Amino acid sequence: MDARHFDRINAFVEARLTPLFDPETGSEHGFGMDDTSRALRALRNTALAAAAVKGLVAQRATAEPQLRGVIDQALEQNWDVLRGIARHWEDHPDFAREFKLDWWSLTEAPAATA
Repeated sequence: MDARHFDRINAFVEARLTPLFDPETGSEHGFGMDDTSRALRALRNTALAAAAVKGLVAQRATAEPQLRGVIDQALEQNWDVLRGIARHWEDHPDFAREFKLDWWSLTEAPAATA
C-alpha cells in the first residue's frame, strides 16, 4: 500500500469539486447556507477526512498483527469512501483505473501519469 494512491484519488476528487465552489456556478464559494453549498462542504470534508491516512500507511509496515488488522480496516474504509466519490466521474478523462480497484489491490506505487 502506497499513500500516493490516496493522494492521487483525493487530487482527482478535489479537481472535480473545486470548480463547483466558483461564483460562476452561483456558489458563494461554498460558504452559503443553501443546501447546495452545505452539500459541497460536506462532500469536500468527507473526501479530505478519508484521504488523511498517511500516518496509518506509514505505521502499517511495522505494526503488530492485531494493530495491522485495525489499520487495514481503516485504510479499506477510507479508500472505499474516496473510490465511491471518484466513480461518479468515471467517464472523466483523468479518471485512473486504480480508482476502481479494491484497496488490497494497491500494493505498488501508482503508475506515473502521462
